Amino acid sequence: MKKIITNNEKETRDLAKNLAKTLNGGEIIGLNGELGAGKTIFTKGIAEGLDIKNNVNSPTFVLMKVYDAENKNIKKLVHIDAYRIKHPKDLEAIGALDYINRKDTVTIIEWIENIKEIISKETIDIELKHLGENKREVIIHG
Repeated sequence: MKKIITNNEKETRDLAKNLAKTLNGGEIIGLNGELGAGKTIFTKGIAEGLDIKNNVNSPTFVLMKVYDAENKNIKKLVHIDAYRIKHPKDLEAIGALDYINRKDTVTIIEWIENIKEIISKETIDIELKHLGENKREVIIHG
């Protein structure tokens, strides 16, 4: 477990960007934290680190967004919001199972605690906590 304090949005994005540079593909990153804790900001940093040119935003209403990466090993970033997902069939219905565990894909799942029992693969769990207006504690497990 690693705990890092970030003092602003840029530091949170930079932390995620640096983490992205250590990824090989096939990883599942689970993001936990209350509303507004910085889960989407963290995802934007991962996207920057994977050389994704598109604007990354929350998949709250569509549940899943897929982005093309210009990285030598990683070709896709899949961003899932599991806040309203309650059953494995829900993941299947949005096409998530086509991407999870692919070696050329990194999957980020916000609210992973809602579907942890569905995901069979080991995950990198990241918890984001508010410590102030812009200050965050980022706890990385795995």
